[in-house]
Amino acid sequence: MKRLRNYLVGVDQGSSVLFSDYEHDGKMWTGDGPRMHRKKVKFAEPFRSPPAVQVSISMWDMDHNTNQRADISAEKVTEAGFDIVFRTWGDSRVARIRADWMAVGELKSEDDWDLY
Repeated sequence: MKRLRNYLVGVDQGSSVLFSDYEHDGKMWTGDGPRMHRKKVKFAEPFRSPPAVQVSISMWDMDHNTNQRADISAEKVTEAGFDIVFRTWGDSRVARIRADWMAVGELKSEDDWDLY
């Protein structure tokens, strides 16, 4: 469990189209086997410490003739941002994906001092 030591709790959220590979025959649409796409996200303002981040698929466009396999996660979470990572494998053909995210964590306070 993440414990917040501070009454200043911040929530940041957003939505992003990760890729649209059917438009230019990208690897998610034409490839096979393990494939990955990574997109950096920057928070509107830094948190005091790395926040809890939730990522979800809010739109998917996949070929109905192949198995629909998908994995989405938040990686490399810092005070300033994180990476959305989408993975697929096998014969799955992914045309495009949109991801929504939400970060919840402590904000910096005017009482926080950096002495050194």
